[in-house]
Amino acid sequence: MSAEDAVMEEQRVLASDWGGGKSPVGTSWGKLMMWLFLMSDALTFAGLLVGYGVMRMSAGRWPYQYNIFNINAVVGPMTFILICSSVTMAAAVAAARMNDHRKVRLFLGLTILGGLMFLSMQAYEWSHFIGEGARLTTNPWGVPMFSTTFFVITGFHGSHVTSGVIYLLVVAGKEGRRRYSAETIEIAGLYWHFVDLVWVFIFTLLYLI
Repeated sequence: MSAEDAVMEEQRVLASDWGGGKSPVGTSWGKLMMWLFLMSDALTFAGLLVGYGVMRMSAGRWPYQYNIFNINAVVGPMTFILICSSVTMAAAVAAARMNDHRKVRLFLGLTILGGLMFLSMQAYEWSHFIGEGARLTTNPWGVPMFSTTFFVITGFHGSHVTSGVIYLLVVAGKEGRRRYSAETIEIAGLYWHFVDLVWVFIFTLLYLI
């Protein structure tokens, strides 16, 4: 390789996102702040789920979830709906990159609808669970921490879904007036994908295992 080729290659590497020539790795301020927030939030959810695991193992026995939760008719479908909302969110991001505002609004609307359907089904599940006699510190199944962990973990996640729906409503409204960029849609998508991913772990640990 000639000296000229070596200089051109070095310039190419430095110009890339991971070449050290951009700070920090070519990421915008808004996206960086969202990633930092999601990292801190991931630690919070991890602490809750680890605490759940410790309490469950120390309890010695644990109620059989399939006898209490309606997994096939309620929890399974709401999980499927939330996962599908990640697909529509990804489609909204792709449409924003192509500057297709009509499809952005369409897919954001479908994502918001998915979030609202999830919250409605979660509210139904909570009302059924409470109707069975479950409270924050007591329940009919003999392990007080069973209902405590359920309400705390699913409630905390539900608050994130609620915040995400409100966030997407604001983004959709301002995008309609062409006041939001494609990167803004992408940043909103990061939050929504995070909420969906966390639910996969919650669904597996609380309902299946």
